[in-house]
Amino acid sequence: MEKKQSSKFQKFIHNNNTAGYLFSLPFIVGFLGFTLIPILVSMYYSVTDYKLGQDASFIGMQNYLSLLTDERFMNSMKVTVIYVVISVPVKLAFALLVAYLLTKKRKGVTFYRSLYYVPSLIGGSIAVALVWKTIFSTRGLANAILTGIGMKKISWLGDPNAAMGILIAMAAWQFGSSMIIFAAGLKEIPGSYYEAADIDGANKFQRFFKITLPCLSPIILYNLVMQTISAFMSFTQAFVITQGGPNDATNFYALYVYKHAFQYSNMGYASAMSWIMLVLISVVTLVIFKSSKFWVFSESDQ
Repeated sequence: MEKKQSSKFQKFIHNNNTAGYLFSLPFIVGFLGFTLIPILVSMYYSVTDYKLGQDASFIGMQNYLSLLTDERFMNSMKVTVIYVVISVPVKLAFALLVAYLLTKKRKGVTFYRSLYYVPSLIGGSIAVALVWKTIFSTRGLANAILTGIGMKKISWLGDPNAAMGILIAMAAWQFGSSMIIFAAGLKEIPGSYYEAADIDGANKFQRFFKITLPCLSPIILYNLVMQTISAFMSFTQAFVITQGGPNDATNFYALYVYKHAFQYSNMGYASAMSWIMLVLISVVTLVIFKSSKFWVFSESDQ
């Protein structure tokens, strides 16, 4: 009897694709509950004056028009663009340099790869941001080192340029994920290319710029796109270390959205800002992809 019931159940699952739906259910629920529905709700809120705890009223494009005259919004966009333009190339340069060194045959290379990857695992956490804040506080390690060598203390978090520099340095410190991808790409470059270059008398710099970089350009494109998107959405560092200061010098776009949404309760205004950010990131990503045809090397181009 049990065997008959079991066989009927198996036939039911097989005939109705029930197993596939059951395995897909967690993803479907997660996608609907945490992605699609929030996106649609955000789109609706962006054209309302919705405040937390109050009813929403339709106001059309007023939120988007108000952004054009919001000086703090313009400043947050400017600050974020500066951060992206500086931090992403610095981060990728460090990642490529370390990946290049760690792909050489040396003892303990695997250990050092793991060691350099650790900051990327914990670098975006609240705990690490607090550590950086402590290091660069008035009585922190950075000023202790300066006074120890006879120099004056620096107000790291009180100076706009220094505060931005700290956040950029922290971003560059988290190069582990890009480094691993670069290392994988470097290993895929055929050794015959370098052998031919040696026969032609090319030096290390010529081999790097004429062979390594062109062959690695698809990997560079991928890392550039991913790190650019990540940098535009930076939030934790500024929220914990500088709170957007001093004088809004590190008031990143995502932090300003958070302030309007949860500090000022302007959820409709914050939703409009979020959609502007989506458009901005999409445009930047499109420009990167369009420009890639001029600098990304592909064997099919030969």
